[in-house]
Amino acid sequence: MMSIVSKYWPFLLLVASNVFMTFAWYGNLKYKNNSMPIFFIILLSWGIAFFEYCLMIPANRIASKNFDTAQLKIVQEAITLVVFGFFSVFFLKESFKLNYVLSFICILGAVFFAFKKF
Repeated sequence: MMSIVSKYWPFLLLVASNVFMTFAWYGNLKYKNNSMPIFFIILLSWGIAFFEYCLMIPANRIASKNFDTAQLKIVQEAITLVVFGFFSVFFLKESFKLNYVLSFICILGAVFFAFKKF
């Protein structure tokens, strides 16, 4: 039987790691008119990504005891898109279009089928 920690904790860690990843990869776009050298931006992004790895690695190791690697990857991609959706709307102030919603629904369908027993 799966404990609460092994069942839900990895997914909370994946959400947190994806917040760091999203800021590491896309946070600089809010300040793209800044004259900061690209090398400094890369180093700053690597520093942020370090914390992503500190959360992602334990999440995958814990979850791999109860889930297949393919299931983990599909869930991770869905989490990434949800986190990115919030990030792009609330941090970058971009619009969220209908085709994005429909695309996210398709990804959630992939998660459903990844865990469906046939």
